[in-house]
Amino acid sequence: MKRIILPAFLASILIFTACKDQKKDDQTQTETEESQTKTSWQKPDKNAKTYAELSIRKGDDWKPEKFGGGEFMNVDSLQLPEGHSDHAYYIRYEGPGWENSQVGFRFYLDWRNAIDIWGKKEDTIVLPYVGQENYEDYHHDSGWGQDILKAGRSVGLGGYGRYMNDSVAHFRNVRNTIASVENSEKKSSVFIDYDDWVTGEDSIDLDATFSIYPEGRFSKIDLKPSAEIEGLTTGIVKFEDIPLTEKKSEDGEWGYIATYGTQTLVSDEDQLGMAIFYKTSEVEKIQEGPHDHLVIFKPTTNAVSYYILAAWEQEKNGLASEEEFVQSLDEHLNTLQENGKLN
Repeated sequence: MKRIILPAFLASILIFTACKDQKKDDQTQTETEESQTKTSWQKPDKNAKTYAELSIRKGDDWKPEKFGGGEFMNVDSLQLPEGHSDHAYYIRYEGPGWENSQVGFRFYLDWRNAIDIWGKKEDTIVLPYVGQENYEDYHHDSGWGQDILKAGRSVGLGGYGRYMNDSVAHFRNVRNTIASVENSEKKSSVFIDYDDWVTGEDSIDLDATFSIYPEGRFSKIDLKPSAEIEGLTTGIVKFEDIPLTEKKSEDGEWGYIATYGTQTLVSDEDQLGMAIFYKTSEVEKIQEGPHDHLVIFKPTTNAVSYYILAAWEQEKNGLASEEEFVQSLDEHLNTLQENGKLN
């Protein structure tokens, strides 16, 4: 079953069934264009503890070429236009973003499917104001912070793909991609639905959900494949001379991989810690890829879940050392062992 959030006016035009096959047949290009230009978005309340958004260029017909400038408008859902690729300047900061008072993330909604980190110096909601006046201003230091991770050809922190032929296949061949966002008092979420993701000789559908909660430097990610494939993976981008740390809970049911050190775009001294928490029963192995430290899942049609965590030394009331970072990871691991979840 696919989760799609479409503007309210479309409901009066078409009645969608809950079946993906019917959705594929009924959704027309006209509806896609309307879904890109209509919205029920509202500015988050000043007391909001979490927030997720998706914002596109206003007043422009999509063309598969790079352009910049102009105004943006927030939408609740978006079907990715055919021909869209990286650095197209169509989606504000290249994809959906989600945040709480401590940390934020952004997702490259194109073939890369990597997750970047918002380093936040303020403990308030900031994303509605990011990248509005100058599309790329979020790459530079500002009062609220900046994006801090250089993902390159990796999956960033917690992005996903398929490990095959000694490399990670991203999302270059997908028939249809739909993204949507949802905000509530308890959490904010981003949903990505992929139809016919082709890697090697296999084609599957994949549903991804990113959730963030009022407290904590983490986000939960759920992946639901429609068919069993070898090599479904997530990971952490590798940097030279930054070692990987691995640890499992005392009962062996949970584990994490983590890195800490000078691995940001900010400066050669800036410190960042990154981690992925995973359920050991869902994981086949930890593997070094060409650009990432990888967590490779067992083939399944059930949802697999993991948590990503980022701790930046410049965040307000942040973790000031590697020792504090490791202590925090161990506390999270104990929570997972006791409760089976962080949220």
